[in-house]
Amino acid sequence: MNTLCLYVFWNLHEETPGKYDFTGNKDIAAFCKLAQKHGMYVIVRPGPYVCAEWEMGGLPWWLLKNDSVQLRTLDPFYMQHVGAFMHEVGKQLQDLQITRGGNIIMVQVENEYGSYGNDKQYLRAIEDIYRECGVDVTLFTSDGACWWMLGGGTLPDHLCVANFGSHPVENFAMLEKFRPNQPHMCGEYWCGWFDHWYDGHHTREADELAGLFRDMIDSGASLNFYMFHG
Repeated sequence: MNTLCLYVFWNLHEETPGKYDFTGNKDIAAFCKLAQKHGMYVIVRPGPYVCAEWEMGGLPWWLLKNDSVQLRTLDPFYMQHVGAFMHEVGKQLQDLQITRGGNIIMVQVENEYGSYGNDKQYLRAIEDIYRECGVDVTLFTSDGACWWMLGGGTLPDHLCVANFGSHPVENFAMLEKFRPNQPHMCGEYWCGWFDHWYDGHHTREADELAGLFRDMIDSGASLNFYMFHG
């Protein structure tokens, strides 16, 4: 385990429009430098939407003050603020990429977008913003391991990885069918699952979890243990 995956939570760093905070516990650059000090790489997942496990997927509340905003689309208001925020992220992290002597090896485009939509122009616009912000390491997408999610959330010229918590053989077979002859990676190996109201508490047996982990490593795949902490 030699790499840390780092989310960048927009609503944590820009609580008020135009006022950016990357200090203290929000200092993503210091986090990456600390990882490098201890011999670890970093994969950055800056969004702008990062995950359903975080409030509004990391999108700041004040976007909703615009009644007509269309989140995760090419809506001009939305994209203007995405671009402004990502340029601030770029200032923090661009010199920490492995191409410049740092330890950031990959950057993810959006997050599981195939579960939400299928707008390649939007994904390309996010990619373009990343490049404008100085990102020059490998870009990748991360989606559920089914045809329509991979179809909606990927870009043909970038690595795509699949997210799942079990059945790695079947899921990697789907990934290989969708995108042959690329490295296999489980972008989120789910060590647990969320609970629904009135349902039982979800738990997993450690032996099962470790066994599937070992199977993926033995097959030559990479994986992100989700969540190791958080």
